[in-house]
Amino acid sequence: MRPLIAVLVGLFTCQIAIFLTTVFLHRTLSHKAITMSPGMRFVCRLLTWMSTGIRPREWVGVHRRHHAYTDIQGDPHSPVLEGYWKVQLANVALYRRTAADGVTVERYAKDLAPDRWDKALFDRSLVGLALGIGLVFLVFWGNWEMTLIVIGVHTVSYLLLNSAVNAVGHASGKRPYTGLATNNQWLAWLTGGEGLHSNHHAAPTSARLSFATREIDPGWWLIALSRRLRWLEVRHTAPRLARGATREPQAA
Repeated sequence: MRPLIAVLVGLFTCQIAIFLTTVFLHRTLSHKAITMSPGMRFVCRLLTWMSTGIRPREWVGVHRRHHAYTDIQGDPHSPVLEGYWKVQLANVALYRRTAADGVTVERYAKDLAPDRWDKALFDRSLVGLALGIGLVFLVFWGNWEMTLIVIGVHTVSYLLLNSAVNAVGHASGKRPYTGLATNNQWLAWLTGGEGLHSNHHAAPTSARLSFATREIDPGWWLIALSRRLRWLEVRHTAPRLARGATREPQAA
């Protein structure tokens, strides 16, 4: 019974990291579809640091480059270029390679220059991860077996789900808009809405990724609640299609 509890906690903490990724790293920082209050933004930075160790400006730089070169030469993690399984299983390596190339972050994340908090804390990824692991350890009263299960489930599920957005999200599913990005509602349920990837590429500055009646974007629920609490503001209340995007359906 206790290992099952640890697995469930690992899946839960993974979902926290998933929602931080889609709402904070993706919609807020990368596309400026959301403006968070200073307090909410700092909390998201802290939790992202402790749950993933990601340096936001690196994630943003790689993601913006993906939009600049979607599925053509220069895309850092396209299954069209790299192959489906390489993106699904080695996406984190592709991210790290691009983030460390000395060009991508400097060019695509100029607006996220390191501040005093980055220099003191948030650029120290291992420290953040260690604190996250330590917190889990304390929650389970010093039980290393339970802690390792939680961390293992959290890490594997987070990496695989984020990889699936790039792999599955450009390989299979519905294509209601031009381009190779796809919509997969099952993936959207697991990734806070990120599975509605064709919608996102069609309107990248939209804070809401669900455009049609039967599309569901769980990340939008958190955004809508936070908006009601006045913790954030949304850039557009309705999707604005990017130049070249069309509603003409494409073959899946």
